Amino acid sequence: MSGDSSAAPIPPAVMWAQRKDKLYVTICLEDVQNKKLELTEKQLIFSGVGGTDRKPHAVTIDFHKEVNPDDSKQLVTDREIVMCIKKKESGPYWPRLLSDSTKRHWLKTDFNRWLDEDDSDDDMAARENNLEEMMARMGSGFGGGDDGLPLPGDDIGADEPDQDSDDEDLPDLE
Repeated sequence: MSGDSSAAPIPPAVMWAQRKDKLYVTICLEDVQNKKLELTEKQLIFSGVGGTDRKPHAVTIDFHKEVNPDDSKQLVTDREIVMCIKKKESGPYWPRLLSDSTKRHWLKTDFNRWLDEDDSDDDMAARENNLEEMMARMGSGFGGGDDGLPLPGDDIGADEPDQDSDDEDLPDLE
């Protein structure tokens, strides 16, 4: 019965994340055949046959607020369908993806793409640059002698060849 197309479609796993101006929606279904994907201002409708059991899957997502379907993009891979959906109005984060607050077992937060509302893409890039600059500044003050003081280990045994107890020959294992 695994190829029975008359069975009621089951919802695929869906993950989502958001920014102030866009949504990331991922439909986790591998090897999708007969894919139908319709995006309107108020909803996303998906159907297709896929997964290891080759069963029909379908899901309808009624969005919390309106989106801009004309300015949205999708990427279909062997394992999933990833969509970047533009929100109609840029602004504060939505409290949820769906129009109603009912918990759906197939809908999960995509923590790999999620950023807190306080963190924007520009803020994250700026923070990474600031961290690199801070690390560079911290490293420049520890050059060993900038202030005339040697660091521990400087010039100790400088005339002797490096000898380490780990360099000794060990007996063969029996």
